[in-house]
Amino acid sequence: MRKIREALRLTALGLAQHQIAASCSIVQSTVHKYLKLAQAAQLTWPLPETLNDHQLEELLFGRRPAPPSRRIHLAPDFAAIGKELQTNKNVTLELLWQEYRAAQPDGYGYSRFCDLYRQWRRTQDLTLRQQHTPGEKMFVDYAGATIAIHDRQTGEIHPAAIFVATLGFSNYTFAEATCNQQSECWIESHIRAFEYFGGVPQLVIPDNAKTGVSKACRYEPDLNPTYNDLAAHYGVAVMPARPRKPRDKATVQVTVTGANLQGALFQFQSVIPGQTSAPGPITVASDPKNCSRSAGTT
Repeated sequence: MRKIREALRLTALGLAQHQIAASCSIVQSTVHKYLKLAQAAQLTWPLPETLNDHQLEELLFGRRPAPPSRRIHLAPDFAAIGKELQTNKNVTLELLWQEYRAAQPDGYGYSRFCDLYRQWRRTQDLTLRQQHTPGEKMFVDYAGATIAIHDRQTGEIHPAAIFVATLGFSNYTFAEATCNQQSECWIESHIRAFEYFGGVPQLVIPDNAKTGVSKACRYEPDLNPTYNDLAAHYGVAVMPARPRKPRDKATVQVTVTGANLQGALFQFQSVIPGQTSAPGPITVASDPKNCSRSAGTT
């Protein structure tokens, strides 16, 4: 409305339409339209002081019709639709839409129905619960953060990596601190985990760390030769988790991030330089069935 008022004012001053258009930064055809509407409404400059923008708009353009109300359809039961598609291989989304329209004649069309179903599917965080059998899998990984080990004699601080091994069925856990994550420490930690558990599993599930896996691949990962020799010696199979799939090793992921484990691991006080692991490492055995925890030396 401001530019309409300005166009009427400049017209009263005697300016031509192309001059008004340049002054108001609008095209000349728009100026012509405004002046024609004002002439039809018998409006001249100066306008009445009591005439507000809303009243001016009604005089020039008339009362605009209210926008049509949007129809609100009854939302389909997408949970039931998704379950039906999963359990019955002969059911299609089009067939379920036909049943929906039979119950709701004024409901969504097929294309909109499909769009809404796909939007609903994207909001569903689908997970598959992993079932473990006793003695089948041992998940191994390093905790993300290191802990500081203080040398009692020199006061030096050495970072220690936390190796964690968790049995899939019972969540029984072995953990120890080592001076680094190199191959020697990685192999020795496996050996101590086997000794602690009193046996070996059928499968060892490591992360794709280069210490154990030379080439990460979803289908054909290459194992480190030393790690492969360890597996052959103990008669176990190594099956690395898929890259960027933490749920493949959710059992050990929960352990390495658990605050209850950190409390015991921070009990380390000294380390002898040159050793691959701290003397008398704390080993945490966590039993989820009775929520007990014990600490001792391997």
